[in-house]
Amino acid sequence: MSRVLITAGASGIGRAIAEHFVEAGHQVWVTDVDAKAVATLPPSIRGSVVDVTDEPAMAAFFAELGAAWGGLDVLCANAGIKGPTNLIEDIALDDWRACLAVNLDGAFLAAKYATPLLKAEGKGAVIFTSSTAGIYGYPNRAPYAAAKWAVIGLMKTVAMELGPHGIRANAILPGSVEGPRMEAVLNAEARAKGMTRDQVYEGYAKGTSMQSFVQARDVAEMAVFLASDGARLVSGQAIAVDGHTVNPDPQV
Repeated sequence: MSRVLITAGASGIGRAIAEHFVEAGHQVWVTDVDAKAVATLPPSIRGSVVDVTDEPAMAAFFAELGAAWGGLDVLCANAGIKGPTNLIEDIALDDWRACLAVNLDGAFLAAKYATPLLKAEGKGAVIFTSSTAGIYGYPNRAPYAAAKWAVIGLMKTVAMELGPHGIRANAILPGSVEGPRMEAVLNAEARAKGMTRDQVYEGYAKGTSMQSFVQARDVAEMAVFLASDGARLVSGQAIAVDGHTVNPDPQV
C-alpha cells in the first residue's frame, strides 16, 4: 500500500485520481486551495487546505505529512488553472504570472518538498499533470500553454535527477476533459472567437482521431498505472490521454 499525495485533489481530475488510488487500496492525502471542496472529501481521503504557490505553506504542509505518514511514495503534482483566454496582445502581465504561478510554480514546489521524502524511501513516483497544450501551440491560451510546456521540461529534469534514487517521474497530458473547467474554457473561447459554445465543443471533439472528449477517470487510471510496479521502467515520459489530438485548434 503506497502513500499518495495529490495536489488540487478535492475536485475535478484530482478528485478522480484520489478516488482511483483509494479504490486500488492506497493511502491518499490531498491538498486543495478550496476549503469547501476539501470539506466534501470522504473519510477515506485525508485533506488539507494549502495554496501550492505559497512556499512557506507548502514547506509546513510537507513537514506535517512527513510527521504523520513517516514518508511518501507517490506525488501527483496536479494543481492547475486555465488562465486567461485571449490573444497575446490582450493578456495582462498579472494574469500571465498568476497562471504560471499555479501551473508551474505549484508543480515545482510540490516536487521540491516531496523529493527528500521520496529519496528517504529509495523508490517512488512523481506524476505531473501537464496537458496536450504542452506539446502544441494553443491559440488564445498563451500562458497556459507556456506553463504546460514548462511542466514537461521540469518532469524530464526531475526524472534524470531522481532516477538514480529509484524514483520515476512522468507527466500525463490530458486532452479536453469533460467538466466545469472545460466548460469555462469552451465559453471563454467561444466569446474570444465569435463562435458558439457548441461550435467550439464540436471542434475540440473533431480535433481528435477518437472524436471524443476525455473523462476524468481516464486520466486517473493512467495515474494509478504510472505509480504501479507495472510501470517500473517508465520514466521521463510525457503521455497523452487525449484520444489522439490531431488538430489542437478547434476553430480550424
